Amino acid sequence: MQKKTVAFSKSSSNLFFHILTRCNLSCAHCYINPEQHGHQTLSIDTIRRWLGLFSPVASRTNLIFLGGEPTLHKDLPAAIKEARHLRFKSVTIDTNGFLFHNILEKITPEDVDVISFSLDGATSATNDDIRGQGSYDAVISGIHRARKKGFSCAMIYTVSDKNLHELWKMPDLVASLDIHRFFIQVIGMRGKSADRRTDTHQVSKGLWLSVIPEVARIIAETGIIVTYPKVFLETDEAFTCAGIVADNYFVFPNGRVYRCPLCEDYPLHAYTIRKNTLVPSPPVNESHLFDLTIPEGCVMNKIIQPGNLDYLADGTPAHRIACCMLKQELSRTV
Repeated sequence: MQKKTVAFSKSSSNLFFHILTRCNLSCAHCYINPEQHGHQTLSIDTIRRWLGLFSPVASRTNLIFLGGEPTLHKDLPAAIKEARHLRFKSVTIDTNGFLFHNILEKITPEDVDVISFSLDGATSATNDDIRGQGSYDAVISGIHRARKKGFSCAMIYTVSDKNLHELWKMPDLVASLDIHRFFIQVIGMRGKSADRRTDTHQVSKGLWLSVIPEVARIIAETGIIVTYPKVFLETDEAFTCAGIVADNYFVFPNGRVYRCPLCEDYPLHAYTIRKNTLVPSPPVNESHLFDLTIPEGCVMNKIIQPGNLDYLADGTPAHRIACCMLKQELSRTV
């Protein structure tokens, strides 16, 4: 039976909990912005209290522990056990593969539903150029070790113009690793990517549509569940905002709680955790923008990353952008 993990669909509920912003790598597309997200590492007592703020919705909420690199936190096993105690719908660790503090010896497959590994190339040359020296070998080794112990594993591949060509090699690689899920992501204009105004490494619409759906289909036919962002809406397809139809919370160590990841470089957060209480932010914050209707589709793209948009000669959008939190999921057809 497939274990549950983060869901990018209507009516889903996810808690993305960044327990620290520190990391051992320096990935080219890292979205963490310590000036906006905080430099601190949360204590285990704080983690427990903040998890408790979401306990009323825990049974229907997928919890994802992130960083920085979450396994750098020595108390991650205790945080996971607290999450199980609160009966979150699922518990996932997003990791770069180095698996610090001997984490696999301190938790069991009953504690964690999925360990999700980030890999951005089918070869070490491509991946390590993006993520850092030795990271490819760390991920491959980490997956083998985790699978040997019975953990369910997933992989996250963030597509850019530096690694799109190697996506065609991924079906054979992921099949050999015995992973259960494969997530394809698009680079968000946040953190380091937002600093590169002229060289964002994003993939054009034509390239995206010529590669991503087909590779996703090939991998799904091997029995691995594939999730990928639609990015570009069809001509007659209505835009839907996850801020209205889903419940996503992105918690950072400085207490900011966002509902939309595109806003994370700005003080637009919907909530703040203050004195261990979830406090709504005063107007105007991101939640006041979710129900705006514009021809471009996602209003956050229009406001925050307009470089993603193209226009025809008459000023109308050449294409519309889908919500980044509502994605397509493929599985093997019977």
